[in-house]
Amino acid sequence: MGHWVALRIAAMLALAGAVATPTPAAAQGPAAPGPGGKIVVVDVARILAKSQAGVAAREQLEREKATMQKEVDTRRKELEALKDELEKKGPLMTVDARSQKQDAFDRKRRDAARLVDDFQKELEKKEQGMLQKVLQDISGIIEKLGKDRKYYLIVEKRGAAVVFASPESDITDEIIKAYDQDSGRGKKP
Repeated sequence: MGHWVALRIAAMLALAGAVATPTPAAAQGPAAPGPGGKIVVVDVARILAKSQAGVAAREQLEREKATMQKEVDTRRKELEALKDELEKKGPLMTVDARSQKQDAFDRKRRDAARLVDDFQKELEKKEQGMLQKVLQDISGIIEKLGKDRKYYLIVEKRGAAVVFASPESDITDEIIKAYDQDSGRGKKP
């Protein structure tokens, strides 16, 4: 796997070298992507982490996770109590009584495992839904900012394998500010 990563990096660097090698036309100066256009980057992960809506979504998920964790902890305590009872009183029980207790313990353990699995799936689904909403909201803001500023291209910084981006090309903070204002949460009373 490391071999493929090294090959990919080498190919990207070779491409960057080929792009950066001056040609007679390039010696006259850098060609602009379009009239007044620029290529800029945006860090969506940072928007999700720092925007008010992203923070609120993350806090909501944490509250739901804490509620689910309480339920799991309650089930775990019940299982521990049942296990202790089996270990301490098991040798004194009749074969049928011990068998019934063991079956009850096995059933509760399976139920607890299913509950944990269900909670994980539910949290993942809710997280995807919240992230999707935030991403949907910011896509319109990114598009508007791109048109207003006449950007030629806006690239997502982490997903597009950006090898280098100057700090001036990063418009993430502007997107966060516009998103907070657009969502009404950034406005002061």
